[in-house]
Formats: sequence, C-alpha cells, structure tokens
Amino acid sequence: MKSYLDLIPISARVHRRQNRMTLLCIIFAVFMVTAVFSMADMGARIEQSRLADKHNALTLREIGSTAMGQTLFVTAAVLFMLILAAGVLMISSSINSSVAQRTRFFGMMRCIGMSRQQIIRFVRLEALNWCRTAIPIGLVLGVAASWALCAALRFLVGEEFSRIPLFGFSAVGIISGIAVGIISVLLAAGSPARRAAKVPPAAAVSGNSENGSADRRPVHARFVKIETAIGIHHAVSARKNLVLMAGSFALSIILFLSFSVLIDFAGYLMPQSAAASDIDISSADGGNTVDAGLLEAIGGMDGVKRAYGRRSCFDVSVILSGDTKSTRKADMISFDDFDLKSLKKDGMLKRGSDLSKVYGDSRYVLATWDQDCSWEIGDTVLIGDEELEIAGLLKYDPFNSDGLTGGKITLITSDETFVRLTGTEDYSLIMVQTKGNITEEEVEALRSAAGSEYTFSDRREQSTGGTYLAFVVGVYSFLAIIALVSVLNIVNSISMSVSARIKQYGAMRAVGMDERQVMKMIAAEAFTYAFWGCAVGCGAGLPFARLLYGFLITSHFSYAVWRVPAGSLGIILLLVILAASSAVYGPAKRIKNMSVTETISEL
Repeated sequence: MKSYLDLIPISARVHRRQNRMTLLCIIFAVFMVTAVFSMADMGARIEQSRLADKHNALTLREIGSTAMGQTLFVTAAVLFMLILAAGVLMISSSINSSVAQRTRFFGMMRCIGMSRQQIIRFVRLEALNWCRTAIPIGLVLGVAASWALCAALRFLVGEEFSRIPLFGFSAVGIISGIAVGIISVLLAAGSPARRAAKVPPAAAVSGNSENGSADRRPVHARFVKIETAIGIHHAVSARKNLVLMAGSFALSIILFLSFSVLIDFAGYLMPQSAAASDIDISSADGGNTVDAGLLEAIGGMDGVKRAYGRRSCFDVSVILSGDTKSTRKADMISFDDFDLKSLKKDGMLKRGSDLSKVYGDSRYVLATWDQDCSWEIGDTVLIGDEELEIAGLLKYDPFNSDGLTGGKITLITSDETFVRLTGTEDYSLIMVQTKGNITEEEVEALRSAAGSEYTFSDRREQSTGGTYLAFVVGVYSFLAIIALVSVLNIVNSISMSVSARIKQYGAMRAVGMDERQVMKMIAAEAFTYAFWGCAVGCGAGLPFARLLYGFLITSHFSYAVWRVPAGSLGIILLLVILAASSAVYGPAKRIKNMSVTETISEL
C-alpha cells in the first residue's frame, strides 16, 4: 500500500452492503435529473421544429421566449434544485451513519498519524469513489427512460409527438445528471468528513467518538414509558442527524407534492371529458335544425359507439332570485342522461350539487359558475312562467375558452325539461363517439347519412387522450420512484442508526430490558424522525405546491382554484408511516438474535 488513499477501494468492498443506500440515492438523483432534463430538451426540439415551420431563422432565445419553452425549462430547473437538495440530505444522512459505525476505524487512523485534513480528504474521496459506479448507472437509466418515453409518445400517442426524436442523446440531460451527482456528493460529504476528523485517537480503544461531547441530560419519562422516552431522546439528541433525516423525508414529501401538481397541469392543458366526441354534426346556422330522427339513425350505424345530441337556446330572458325582478340574458343547453352523468364522472360539479334532481322532466337545472358569480346552489331562475331551481354548479364555464362566465349564466337542463320549456325537439348538435376500430368507409357512411345540409366535423385527430395518458403515466412513474427511494431511505437510515448504537442497546439488554422494550425504543426513534419529516414536509411542501400551481396553472387558467391535495398528501404520509413501521422490524430482529455479550462487544 503506497498511500492511505489506497484504503478507499478496500473500504468500499468491505462496506459494500452498508453503502448500497448511498449508491441508490446517487443513482436516483442522477436518473431523475437526466430523465427530466432530457425530456425537457426533447420538448424544446419539438417546439423548435414547430417554430421552424413558421420562421426561416430560429434562435434559442426565440424558443425560450415561447410559453412552452419557459414553462419547460423553469419547471425543470426548479425540479433540479429540489432533487439536488433531496440527494444531498439523503446521501449526507447515509454517510453520517456510516461514519458513526466506523468510529474505531477513524480513531485507529489518527493513532497511526493521519491528520484531520487527511481524514476529511479520505471521506470526500471515498464518497466520490461511489460516483464512479452510481453516475454511469444513473445516466444509463435516465437516457433509457427518456428513449422509452419518446418511443411511447411517438408510436402510441402520435399527434403532436410524431416529430419527437428517437434514441437521441441530450447533452443538457447528461451534463445535468453528472453535475447533480458530483455536486450532491461533494456537498453531502462535507459535514460527515468534518465529523470523522474530530474523532480522537482514544476512540480506537473505546469505539465511541462522543465521549467528550455526549449529551448527559437525563431522560425524562413523565408521560410515556422509559423505553419510548429513550427512543425519542436518541432521535432528538443528535441534532445534525435529526435535521438530515427529517430533512430528507421532508424533501421527499415536497417532491411528491410538486410532481402531483404536474398531473393537475396536464388536466387543465389537455382537459379530458367522458362526453368528448369524435365526430360532430351541427346545423349550419347554429339553430335547432338537425332532425331528431338523424340521431336515432346514426346511433345504429357500424363503427358508432354512442351518439347523443344537444339543443340550445341563446339570450333567453330570465330573472334570478335576489335580482329584485330585473331581467338578464341567459343561454340554455340540453344534455341527455349520458351527458349529465359525464359531468359527474369528470369531476365538473361543485361540492353540494345534486345531479339526481336534474334528470327527466324536472324543475331543476345546472348552471355554469366562476368566482365572480352571484348565483349559488338553491337559487331560483324564472323563465316565463316556469320557476326552476339551481340544483348544482359547474366549477367553470366549459362553453367559453377561458372558462369564465363573464357574468352571463348558462343553464344546463335535461332533454325532457328543455322540450317542455321550449317545445323544440330537434337538435343543434349531434355528437358521435366512434369505436376504436372504425374504418374510413364507415366514417364516409356517417358523412353521407348527415348529408350536405349539416356541417360534418371529424375531430378524431384533435383527440389528446393519448397525450394526456402518456404524460400522466410518466409523472406517476416518477412519483413511484420518489416513493420507493423515500421508503428505502427511511428503512436504511433507521437500520444504520440502530447499528451505530448497537453497544448501547447491548448495555440496555444487559441491565434487564426485554425484546419488546427494545422494539418500542427503536419504534419511538423511527417515528420521531417520521413525525418531524412529515411536519416539515407538509409545512414547506403545501405552500411550495401552491406556488408551483399558480405558476403553471392559475397564471394560464384563471378559473383554476388551488385546493389542498388531500389524496396525494395522504398517499405520501401513509408511505412514510409504513416505511417507519417496517424500518423497526429488521434492526429489532437483528438485536433479538444477538446474545447480550455479543451485542456489548459489537464494534
């Protein structure tokens, strides 16, 4: 051995099992950044291709000036910082635990003449040595993930993704992945390296670096049993470790909530409706002139999955309750039963709406709504001699491109109610949903059935269902990876924390603590970390998610209203609790299987 640095590969082989989580954290950070930035780069290339069709010259500044370009790269940059912070905290927590378990090793190095600066250099180079394995794996996984997503978008979705590059290498994604791997490791290794340098030579004999600075405050057990109090004390006494572990859990929650906003963004950018049509047949003048018999005829034709119609009546004079008998103009549109059920299925109705009242020949209607509207559920609408009650409100106005009512109310009635009020049985619009295997011959048959009297619109190429599905699947994949790494990090961190205190647990076993009490003590420590991680994660994650929601959604869709993501929050908190629970089992089982003397003598 020519230098003490030759110990680094030897240490890596000896502690291969303990280092697995650290390697996984680096791989996770590199993979996520590589995949996110690669897909952002691919999106920019699509935007460049689209703009190139309109402009002869195209610069990066022009791409960046577009709404899509700005959204892509700003969002990717924010996610880069979040992933970097999460990687730093998780890697630092893992290295700290590793240093705590090797107290005697660093004490021995000090005994044979290694200086504090050499210890710091050793720990940092040891951490960088992991990058030799982790960064290439993360890059390969990130590039492979971007290739798979690009292929899925191009061949399964098509539409605007027909030009997306296949098997392309993104320099931005690769450089970003390498950068986050190296930067996160260097930042994460700083504090553990300084901690290792403070290990005194006497620790080579005692195996305890905390002798001089141990927390000698007594453990108080006024409200809980002593084993629970000791477990909580173990967690809070090592403040740096508490900050690192709680911080890594908190950032996992923040990342989870941030990626959940992207799903909402996709919903507003590409709204999906169960009542979306593939073919429309409408009257040329916008009136109710489409023969009602045509709907029945088309519904039975080959290739047709479902056919339904809408009637409309515009600028109807109405009086709203509370308007002091002043009249206003309103639009009235009829929905059949399928159309009405789709509103509930799509989550379009505000809380408190009662859709069941609207079906059939009734005196109830639905109304469009926005935040500036004065009408509410339960208000009445007087049309001629008929008084109707608003049984439900839509969250926004789907008949306007900006989703706002502009102060004009639109009433949605059932078919039967519309016919009773107006006496009109013909339609202004017939909507057709086709089967997936419909042929062009069958489409032409539908066109012939409609005739030249009506406007025939083939909307199949305008469908964004495949694009939306691909986007959501991609985001959920990232969420699954975040959840998996969070769970593994919690389990590994608790296990390493227990291993670092194995002699203390042995001493407690020797003075009479039984196996059940040891498990409760470890559980108390684990759930202390989980509690603070959840508290910090929710306290910072919810405001950040709201800020991101405003940047991505509210600024572009003024009718959008942020709500606490109870579902996403519940899922990630449940995962943290389950991970903390499972983290207790392994260490407790290991201590249970060790004899008291073996535990005390454990290094």
